Amino acid sequence: MRPKTKLIHAGIVGDPHTGAVSVPIYQVSTYEQEAVGVHKGYEYSRTGNPTRHALEEVIKELEDGVRGFAFSSGMAAIHAAMSLLKSGDHVILTDDVYGGTYRIFTKVLHRLGIESTFVDTTSLQALQQALQSNTKAIYVETPTNPLLKVTDIAAVAKWSKANELLFIVDNTFSTPYWQTPLALGADIVLHSATKYIGGHSDVVAGLAVVNSEQLGEELHFIQNAIGAVLGPMDSWLLMRGLKTLGLRMEAQERNAEQIVAFLNQHPAVSKVNYPGLSDHPQHTLASTQARGFGGMVSFDVGGSAKVDEVLSKVRYFTLAESLGAVESLISVPARMTHASIPYERRQELGITDGLIRISIGIEDAQDLIEDLTSALSESGL
Repeated sequence: MRPKTKLIHAGIVGDPHTGAVSVPIYQVSTYEQEAVGVHKGYEYSRTGNPTRHALEEVIKELEDGVRGFAFSSGMAAIHAAMSLLKSGDHVILTDDVYGGTYRIFTKVLHRLGIESTFVDTTSLQALQQALQSNTKAIYVETPTNPLLKVTDIAAVAKWSKANELLFIVDNTFSTPYWQTPLALGADIVLHSATKYIGGHSDVVAGLAVVNSEQLGEELHFIQNAIGAVLGPMDSWLLMRGLKTLGLRMEAQERNAEQIVAFLNQHPAVSKVNYPGLSDHPQHTLASTQARGFGGMVSFDVGGSAKVDEVLSKVRYFTLAESLGAVESLISVPARMTHASIPYERRQELGITDGLIRISIGIEDAQDLIEDLTSALSESGL
């Protein structure tokens, strides 16, 4: 199946009992057993639910994996994946990861004895230098949030296998429509499904897909033990969102291309970060590793005061956390998504006080450009 067809027909389709075209919402907590241990595949909805299972089957097929899992949030999915490790283990991570990822590693997992080192994973040399005797995993976000750096998944996969490391990729920005990390050698792929996969700002969820039955059994044990599972209604919403993922991703990228071209020539903008730009450091890699560049853009206007002026003038860009929805969103990483990262560290990474991140929606591109034109000019920029 081709991608758009796969989004509609992958996994479990409809309901054989009634003929319903859509998988039903099984709003149920427990299931009748014929005898002790004799049941129809389900015992308790923390362990398994038919609606959640249908979603897990879809994401498994879309990511070309062996088993899929649906969690109550993206952070819950990250926590479950890290629970595969133990105290004393060490993880190498991409340096400009989402602030919540940075927070869980430095403030939560660190207390449990899991060590972490943040490096520029676009450099294999940096990875090699960060390798320790107790390193057990590498965690890559690509493209990164918010600087849109791109890591060579196949190259890191080869390196991680040579060093017997678990290789985890956060695929939130690209989604399986544009990029399939497992096919490039990753072991686990993660999503904040709240973003592009849900796509309508109406659900919080996380997804994980693994490349082996063994990892599947281990992760299912952890998910069942910890219990951060996605409810049936939210699972159904994600399946509905997935059906239009291809249409949305293509529309958002078309809009992004026009907006990036506008921002790239605007005198008030000092830098634009977008993998689709020919002068992006990893443009060639992004062109071959993924099937699209996505709808996320960040740009710098030079300072927090100028940022606030822009925010006060935009009409169609909604100031809000999150990304990947049908409506265009605007945020300030230094004060919002990445505020948990210390100031000095943000400056080192290039997450400046003047950096604005926009998530391009599916509105008319010209309206969005006119909105930015007005905000930048009325702000005196």
